[in-house]
Amino acid sequence: MNFLSQTPTPPYYAVIFTSIKREYDIDYEKTAEHMMLLAENQPGFLGVESVRENNGNGITVSYWDSLEAIQNWKIHTEHQSAKAFGGMKRTRYV
Repeated sequence: MNFLSQTPTPPYYAVIFTSIKREYDIDYEKTAEHMMLLAENQPGFLGVESVRENNGNGITVSYWDSLEAIQNWKIHTEHQSAKAFGGMKRTRYV
């Protein structure tokens, strides 16, 4: 089985984020790009995969080496602000 992210041998953890984007929003795009760069520089970050359908439905899966790394990302101040800005309440930490 091929994966898009180059993750290490398990165990590792995934965070699944779904979103619905109804129209093009430059602020949303800039925030999403900034969050991606910020996440990539967090301790424990392993990789990310993201897709969006033409109707605006999207899913992003990020991979982390520990539950602690996920918790640190979850409570990161800029990440919390971005979630509040976008009304992002559909994230699952598994």
